Amino acid sequence: MKRRNPMISHWLAPLALLFLVLSGCSSPQVVNRFAADTGYKGAVNLPYDRKLGLDLDVYYPPQASAAPVIVFFYGGRWTLRDKSEFEFVGQALASRGFVTLIPNVRKYPDVRFPEFVNDAARALRWARDNAATYGGDPDKLFVMGHSSGAHIAALLALNEEYLKKVGGSRAWLRGMIGLAGAYDFMPITAPDLRDLFGPVDRFQYSQPIFYVDGRNPPLLLIHGRNDEVLSVSNTENLARSVAKAGGPVETVIYDSLSHNMVIGALASYLRGRADVLDNIEEFVVRISKQPRSARRQLDLRATPLQQDDVDGVEAQPLPTPEPVPDSEPVTPMLLTPVPASSP
Repeated sequence: MKRRNPMISHWLAPLALLFLVLSGCSSPQVVNRFAADTGYKGAVNLPYDRKLGLDLDVYYPPQASAAPVIVFFYGGRWTLRDKSEFEFVGQALASRGFVTLIPNVRKYPDVRFPEFVNDAARALRWARDNAATYGGDPDKLFVMGHSSGAHIAALLALNEEYLKKVGGSRAWLRGMIGLAGAYDFMPITAPDLRDLFGPVDRFQYSQPIFYVDGRNPPLLLIHGRNDEVLSVSNTENLARSVAKAGGPVETVIYDSLSHNMVIGALASYLRGRADVLDNIEEFVVRISKQPRSARRQLDLRATPLQQDDVDGVEAQPLPTPEPVPDSEPVTPMLLTPVPASSP
């Protein structure tokens, strides 16, 4: 049998992966196959809530010591995916010196909003309590997410009620990183999402933008204008709202990146496509070194937002957001299958 030239295989692999990601045909598990498998350690299926059967995976540099800690929540329309599909994210962040935790949270239709955010808060508590075991510094704790996972991360950073329920506060967080996130997506029209976030009079509580008060930890919001799943207006609107309230927020907006590619660019073979990982690293390292009292003004990169309604506007105090009501029992409903690139 004719042997394949390894140089050709090495050249074709990133092109094949790029095609799969751009076409929306790939699951994260496919991207995992192209991720580097050296340079980091892992501990998988660690329980953070035994009663609910919830666990997480940890990826960390072999010689980590007092390293920043990132808790990453994956996307999947609040209904799909598993932490095992995002090994490439753990590898990417560990390769830059960060202890990375990727939890599973409960999903719809087993639970409705806000139960999966409450799960995320418990995972954050576990990260804070156990980060030092893996060389992490609990005082350098960041929350990060993609798509619907960024929605969860943003709620933890903007609505302190979730962390209060687990004995904490937003003071736990050094920063939040959102990739192509769902922050301002009303009106909610899809039948499954109306059930997930319902009843109608509670829809506003599902929107991270609703909780902006200017007292958030620093935010880094990354999005692509070529996003076919979640409009870039989610990031633009949240950034403007936080800036007006006097909170620290930065944005990186790419003209050509799709919804899948914003997260796919973290994979080792695709990092040349966009500097998403570089921007995350710079933000985490810089913020980790800053005193907690340091505050930053809006800093826009890549394609600038229109700031006519930001510059020169004095920040006004906003009313204290109401706590999110506890969810009520729900009878599960059948879902229409959703595409792999759903939020």
